[in-house]
Amino acid sequence: MQLHSVLEMPVQPISRPGAYEQYRGQQVLSASPTQLLLMVYEQAVVQCEAQDAQRASRAITELIGALNFDAGEVAVDFFRLYEYCLWEIRKRHFADAAHILRRLKTAWEEALQGRQN
Repeated sequence: MQLHSVLEMPVQPISRPGAYEQYRGQQVLSASPTQLLLMVYEQAVVQCEAQDAQRASRAITELIGALNFDAGEVAVDFFRLYEYCLWEIRKRHFADAAHILRRLKTAWEEALQGRQN
């Protein structure tokens, strides 16, 4: 995943970023792959709620890029869901896409929590 895509911040040629940018950048750099995945899901949902088609689509594209198709049919199923969300966003049906993405994020959170227990 590209860090600037996960952060949803424009890449700026500033030598000293502000405190928030430093904090967010450090958060991303220190995140595990699963934490990054959840961050991207969160961005996708937030951007759907904001009805920002470009940023929501970019977040979903990052999710597609993170798929491991060697894992089998489950990756194909996720791909189909992500493609459907992109289609809904193109039709400006942001609520439908946000609903699906929110449920997927929740499922990942529950699966990861079950793995920790």
